[in-house]
Amino acid sequence: MRFLIPALAALFLASCGSNIALVSKDRARDGSSYSRNMVGSSVYATANPSASVVKSGLTKPRDKHGMPLYNSERVRYVRTTAYTCSESDHLEYGSMNAAGTPLRYTSQVRSAAADWSVYPVGTKFRIKGMPQLFVVDDYGSALTGTGTIDIYTPTRGHMDAWGCRKVEIAIVQWGSYARSAEILAKRTGFTHCRQMYAAIQGKMNRGYATASR
Repeated sequence: MRFLIPALAALFLASCGSNIALVSKDRARDGSSYSRNMVGSSVYATANPSASVVKSGLTKPRDKHGMPLYNSERVRYVRTTAYTCSESDHLEYGSMNAAGTPLRYTSQVRSAAADWSVYPVGTKFRIKGMPQLFVVDDYGSALTGTGTIDIYTPTRGHMDAWGCRKVEIAIVQWGSYARSAEILAKRTGFTHCRQMYAAIQGKMNRGYATASR
């Protein structure tokens, strides 16, 4: 029995894409190599936000992190963080996102988490300097009420390499408030889900179908 817990932990880490704990060197799902102890920050090469984009956010209301809160603007100056599914607060969900599908981390498409009343589920965006398309398919309690976007990464090394970055994003396609509300309606027992659901209902009652209106 004493070998059962380590075996289960190894199985979970493998399913999470976190082989970093099992081998000294491996490859991430996008093909980039990483070591056990550290992933170089250069694995995520983002470009500096445009001065005009940063300036345009100066007149906006601010969230608790001092970042601008936008209405329907597609180009934005945004605070981003990173997470991985081997974190303690994500263990029970494994490699699944809040939409009930597998978290994605490929050379073309990657998952992201956000407050769904700000970026409804299905919202697609690009980060300046990166080739991948990001899709909002997850959320987190710490994101509620903010404009922060949490980028999914396959390992703790990748998560640390991303850190906290302020980047320029461009919305490619807005997600659906209706779909977000449908999912959240079944989870209002959780404070952050209840808050997002109420905010979305308020927007839908004002005629918003997506965040673009």
